Amino acid sequence: MVAKADFEGRTVVVTGAGGGLGSAIVKLMAERGARVVGCDQSAEALASPHIASRHVFNLLDRASIEAAIPALLDKDGVPDILINNAGWTRAETIDALTADRIEQELDLNLTGVMTFADPLIKAMAGRGSGSVVFISSVNAIAHFGNPAYAAAKAGINAYAKSIAVELGRSGLRANVVCPGSIRTAAWDHRLAKDPEILGRLKRLYPLGRIVNASEVAEAVAFLASDRASGITGAVVPVDAGLTAGYLPFIDDILGA
Repeated sequence: MVAKADFEGRTVVVTGAGGGLGSAIVKLMAERGARVVGCDQSAEALASPHIASRHVFNLLDRASIEAAIPALLDKDGVPDILINNAGWTRAETIDALTADRIEQELDLNLTGVMTFADPLIKAMAGRGSGSVVFISSVNAIAHFGNPAYAAAKAGINAYAKSIAVELGRSGLRANVVCPGSIRTAAWDHRLAKDPEILGRLKRLYPLGRIVNASEVAEAVAFLASDRASGITGAVVPVDAGLTAGYLPFIDDILGA
């Protein structure tokens, strides 16, 4: 049974707090008792009443990250839980890659994430306790396009394991959630080009649908909570079965 007060008295930092998945994580954590510290690149993105404290910075701007960290620690203290959710991609195929796009996607999805997380994680380890959850992607497990983003997310998976191994004896746990496709605003640019794309997408998923943000948030909350006290270094797909196998092969080849 899920405890309604899983996070009572806990401070939870959520990056990308104003996005589709971030908003679902913020809401769930707050409903379960957390004091949520929301981080995003604009104040407008942090309007949710579930957010108790707000910090604005850009993961592509190292100076703004480095200014945000002491401000966060001074205002909100060392977090009990850190959820690294912020991310973005647009270079969907190798043909779309340029040096600038590679740099931007690696900087945002890996370098910026690590730059922000590293001092907070070290502060949590210094205190002797903490839980870190990274939002990665199924793109880090198998290739579904977005090559620079996929490379960055694979780096996030490796970074989480390094925290789990090196800082476990300092009381830290670090885990990764790898969502499949989620129907958020991130799909709007594709739907604008092809309104039928979601119908074709669902055929790839063994559950016959894509996941929703609340399902991913539930996995994040579990891994962040004391109910997962023995789990660290885990990479957990929340993907309606996408990475378990390629269903169209069964339908089109074996079932033909």
